[in-house]
Amino acid sequence: MQDLLQELEEHIRSRYEIEADDDDFTVDVHLFDYGYIDSIGATALIAHLEKTYGIQVTNQDLMLYSLNTVREIADFIQTKTAR
Repeated sequence: MQDLLQELEEHIRSRYEIEADDDDFTVDVHLFDYGYIDSIGATALIAHLEKTYGIQVTNQDLMLYSLNTVREIADFIQTKTAR
C-alpha cells in the first residue's frame, strides 16, 4: 500500500504541478476542496488510473467510492485490482 500511495502522490504532484514544499499537500488532503485538481484534471486522473492500473472506473464507482484524497484513490485501486 505504501508504494501505491507514493506512486500516486508523485504522479499527482508532477501532473498537477504541486510544489515539493507545499505543506498542505498530503495523502489525506481533499484534492478538489483544496484546489489541487479540478473537473478537467479529474478526467485526466481517471484516464491515468485506468491505463496505469488496468482498471475501469465506472459512473457507479464514482458514486460508490470517495476518490477525493490520494489515500482514497489508493484504496479504490486496491479494491478494483483485487477482483
